[in-house]
Amino acid sequence: MRMINKKLIVSDFDGTLIDDKNEISDKVRKAIEDYVSCGGVFAVCTGRMLLSILPRVRELGLKGLVAAYQGSVVADIESGEILTENCLSIDDGVDICAYAEKFGYASDAYKGEYLYTNLPVGNERIAMYEKVTGVKANYIDGSMSEYLRQNNISCNKITFLVYHDEREKLYKLLYTQFAERFDVTCGALYLVEVSPKGDDKGSALKYIARHFNIDLSSTVAVGDNINDLPMIKAASVGVAVGNAVDGLKSVADYVSVSNNDGAVAEIIEKFGFR
Repeated sequence: MRMINKKLIVSDFDGTLIDDKNEISDKVRKAIEDYVSCGGVFAVCTGRMLLSILPRVRELGLKGLVAAYQGSVVADIESGEILTENCLSIDDGVDICAYAEKFGYASDAYKGEYLYTNLPVGNERIAMYEKVTGVKANYIDGSMSEYLRQNNISCNKITFLVYHDEREKLYKLLYTQFAERFDVTCGALYLVEVSPKGDDKGSALKYIARHFNIDLSSTVAVGDNINDLPMIKAASVGVAVGNAVDGLKSVADYVSVSNNDGAVAEIIEKFGFR
């Protein structure tokens, strides 16, 4: 049996663990299995809903914990039990959606196993999101801010599906208005996300490390986008995959190969074993 070096490796999912075909390569699967069988702890931390990520980590044969909703939810993989969760208040969700509505943006609100959207049925962006995540949206008519208020919904997060050339404009708009109150970040070329302040991927990594009594000095985090920045900074070794955005590569301790080239397998080999 090989000797473990870093005891905990936490990986983002989309654009990091899976390739551009939404698949996990055999090379990556084997690397994870070898690492775990030798005593390492491998965990996934994603912006996806818990409903979306649980089947994928179970498919990998993982046990232990998984973090969803940018880290604001941590759950047990086998039972699905939520161990920690934080949500935006009803008023917070209303404020975020109402502000974006002033500029003509539709929004998506997430609560537990439900995704609400006021994008029109058949919209290519929400259709793509449904296909990738395996989650069906609940379509509503009219204002999302009014819907949240009328139905007393406190959200895990609010997102905005936009064309990639609009993302930076909306991100700056929301960041300027809300950064002091909420975490405003980007998880994909077409996605701007707003979630509870401080309950990010960095806090999730720390929670998982505490759960398994692993010192932060023995942790590795790997990701591809700005929403991965908190865990890249929190871990002893922060890794950006080769296809990561420049803003993540610039602060990472190491830049690996791309997700399509089995980045997670390379990272496990380099940092997971002595």
